[in-house]
Formats: sequence, C-alpha cells, structure tokens
Amino acid sequence: MGSRLSKLRGAERRIESLDELRQVEGTPAPAPPAPSIPSPQQDEEEGYVPPEKHRTSAKVAELRRRLRPKLLSSPDEFDQMSARNPEHRQVIKQRLQTLIQRSGIQLTQEEYTALEEAIVNDLLGFGAIEPLVQERSYSEIMVNGPEIIFAERKGKLTETQTVFDDEDHVQWTAQRIVRPLQRDLSRRNPMVDARLPDGSRVHIVMPPAALCGTTITIRKFPEKRLTWRDLVNFGSFTEDVARFLEACVKIRMNIVVSGGTGSGKTTLLNVISSFIPEDERTITIEDSAELQLSQRHVVRLETCPPMAGTNEGALTIRDLVKGSLRMRPDRVVVGEIRDGAAMDMLQAMNTGHDGSLTTVHANGPREAVARLETLCMMAGMDIPVDVIRAQIASAINLFVQQARLKDGSRKIIQITEVQGMEGSNITLQDIFVYKMPGQTSLQPSHEGGGSLIPTGMRPRVAERFEEAGIELPRGIWGKPNFNA
Repeated sequence: MGSRLSKLRGAERRIESLDELRQVEGTPAPAPPAPSIPSPQQDEEEGYVPPEKHRTSAKVAELRRRLRPKLLSSPDEFDQMSARNPEHRQVIKQRLQTLIQRSGIQLTQEEYTALEEAIVNDLLGFGAIEPLVQERSYSEIMVNGPEIIFAERKGKLTETQTVFDDEDHVQWTAQRIVRPLQRDLSRRNPMVDARLPDGSRVHIVMPPAALCGTTITIRKFPEKRLTWRDLVNFGSFTEDVARFLEACVKIRMNIVVSGGTGSGKTTLLNVISSFIPEDERTITIEDSAELQLSQRHVVRLETCPPMAGTNEGALTIRDLVKGSLRMRPDRVVVGEIRDGAAMDMLQAMNTGHDGSLTTVHANGPREAVARLETLCMMAGMDIPVDVIRAQIASAINLFVQQARLKDGSRKIIQITEVQGMEGSNITLQDIFVYKMPGQTSLQPSHEGGGSLIPTGMRPRVAERFEEAGIELPRGIWGKPNFNA
C-alpha cells in the first residue's frame, strides 16, 4: 500500500499546474491536420461509402492527451501490465480520479466514463484499437494513420468505425507497443517488425516513410493450435490430402508451401509440421516466431535486430540457417525464405537434412521455382542459373500452393511434385488441383465453392510410400483425365 501511495504522489507531482487542466473545460482540442480522405459524396459516386466514425469528444480527447504522461511515474511504468488485469486497471482509475478531483474539472458521468476507458486503453493496451485487439473474431488489424482502420474477419477486410484522436495518439500507441519489446521506433529506425507476447505479429512504419501517418499492422493468431482436422472441417483441404501430406512428412520429403500474403501459409506450415515424429530433433527459424509445434524436441530460433544505435547483435534468417546445421537437426523448418538464405536452405536439404519445410511468396509452383532462383542469386555467389535449378530440382520434392479465394476462404489450390530436370528446365507434375464443378481448364480456380481433386497422375514418390509400409486411401490419385 505504501509503494502505491508513493507512486500516486509521484504522479501527482507531475501536474504542471491545476490551472492548465482547468483550461481544458470548454476548450476544444486543436484540430489535427486533415488527412487526404475522399468525402462520402465522392466515395458514393465510386460505389463505396466509409462507415460513420466513432470519435472521442474534443474535451475528452484533450484531457486524454494531457493526462496520459501525468499518470505515469516513469514512461515504462505500465509496460508489463495488461488492460485485461482488473488490478492494473484499478490503479489507473484511482490515479485518474485523484487528478480530476484536484484539478476541479467538471465532467458529466458519460464524459468521465469515456475518459476513464480511454486512459486505461492508452496506458495498458493498444489505445483506440484495444477493442479490436480483444475481439477474437478479427484476425488482422490495419491502422493506416489516425483516420482509417481496417480489420479482417473470416478472410474479409472491412473498414471499422474506430479512429485515433490524431497522429500523436497513434504514435503514443506505437511506442506503447514497441517499448516492452525492447525495440526502437524513431526517426533513426522508422520501421519495426516484432512479435507481441501473445504470439501476434506487429509491423509499424512511421513518417516520413508512412505518408498517411503511422501505420500499424497486427496479425493475430488463434489461441487454440489448429490441427489438420480443423482445416479439413474448414474446407481448406480434404482428409485424403491430409493423409497424403502426413505420408510425405513421414518419408522425409522436402516441402515448400507457397502462396500470397495473408493466404494462410504459416498456418498450413504449422499443421504440416505437426506430422513430424516426436523422436526427431526439429529446429524452427523465423523472423517473428509464429509456429507452434507440439512436439517435445523443438528448438525455436528467431531473428534479432541490431542493438539500438549500432550495427552489432543482429542475426538474420541466413545466419540462423547456417548456425542450425551445427545443432544436429533432423529437420529444419524455416518460417519464410525471402533472401539469400534460400541457397543455404537448399544446401541443407541436399546434405542430409531431408524432411525440411519452408514457405515462399509466389502465385503458383512454377512462380515459386522462379522466386527461389532469384533468392538464390541474392546469396552473393556467382552461380549459373542452370546450377541453381539443378539444386532446386534435387532438394525440393513438393510444392503446396495456398491461396485466399475470392470469398475470403483460405484453401490449398494445388499440390505439385518436382519430378526432376528435363534439359535446363525443372519438370513439375500436379497431383491435386482445386477446381469448380464443370471446370475444364488445367489451372486451379480462385472461386469459392470448388473442391481439391486428384489429377489422376500417380506421383513418383508413391513407390516410397509402399516401401515405408504407408497405406493411403484407395483411389486417392483418381482416374487419369488428361483433358481436365
């Protein structure tokens, strides 16, 4: 109790003058610079009308701005506290009540309630977007400056009614996010990519790089670890495909999950990784740790930025891939390949680390091959393209293409086997393709309502399944149909 009172007195001493707070009553807050946002009339002509925004009153917004720093005995006092904890919330409420009483400001019950909730969210949570963060149905939250905030629910992006008071409010929230993570967000380092304590991923860019104001992108992950049965129930793929992928992992095939941004690559990689046997040593390498392997013998590694103000202490994906090979891994799982680490990953797959998994950004298996070629060239080695293609053909066994369809659902739309080299080109063969009823084209569909069906082509790897004693469902390959 004594320590709480001392902190309270310390916070009270931070009031510059009671008259300064009294001036807030009846004084509108200075209007922030108006961002370049089309008017509703203009948008209506183009077929889109932004939702009506829920704004804080000018009086509450001004009090919120002035009181935030005065309620803290130090900038990081509440960094390790949470808005979900009733005791933490009560500390803030008591301090706020004391300051308001001493200042003599008159507030209606509605204004006081709004101010109290706003202050708690600013000091213990994510500011204006705290309700969106707490809402489990939202999988991604995108702040495009103070005025425009989008959220994704069930694969669909919609503009929310939430707004920040001004750019200063967004930056306060951004600093509140990065400070406990020991990251520096400043003019010297205007972009931060980090992982929140609950496993969510956050990416922040501040002006002058962000022209519309500070942008915050938060990608949340389900609290419950998804299994292959969950994805089958969601319609992401069929049970036959799940059995096929499980068999591929058990016989130690090297698998690349490819797809666009937000297509569900990491979720699928997590599910495929769950098929790895318990008695194998697995090392996961990620920019921001998102994989949640359930096995016991897992080593999780994450990249490190340099120490503030220096170039020291940084560890990249490439550094970690190289280092992981000295840790006696049975399998290496890389969250995403996006630079010269592709060459190190291919070499690992070619030198006894079969059964490794990774993801890459690409719109299809053929594009994934081209993407890997480009990434390998970024390794800084003067290697001919033909040699790189030979490395890819010998290292990778399977491409699994994941996509977000037009209806917002996320599904596997293509599973393709790498069959080797034919001249200077890599030969690919589709095993499963997502198609609509009656579709005759060879390319997978991106419409909702289709199904992932076998092409009728028996993969070369099927012989290895038989040698390993793995029995797959009868008719899993379908009937050959070269016209569909």
